Amino acid sequence: MTPSLYQRLGESEGITAIVDDAVDRHAVNPLLAPRFSGKDLAHAKRMGAQFFCMGAGGPQRYEGRYLRTAHAGMNINEQELIATIDDFVAAMQGQGVGTTEINEVVAILYSLKGDVLRV
Repeated sequence: MTPSLYQRLGESEGITAIVDDAVDRHAVNPLLAPRFSGKDLAHAKRMGAQFFCMGAGGPQRYEGRYLRTAHAGMNINEQELIATIDDFVAAMQGQGVGTTEINEVVAILYSLKGDVLRV
């Protein structure tokens, strides 16, 4: 049986490390930092890890708001979405994630654009 994306990313521990790294990158990324300034980054990391684990096939339940609701009124543009995805790619590369898994995650993240962009 082929391992799930969740397993291939290192399960909860690996995904949490990726999300923690990505959120830290968002906080200093010139395109994204203004959106993260003064925010509860620990909460963002916790919710991000739950969402990512669940979306990758893990047993975790996401306890946050719906994606569209969480991003409502933020008017996020495509450039910011790409910067966010780029930060995740860099975080995954930093954690030694393989190209196949990175490509799968990028495809999943990009597929969520309708719930994030300009809502």
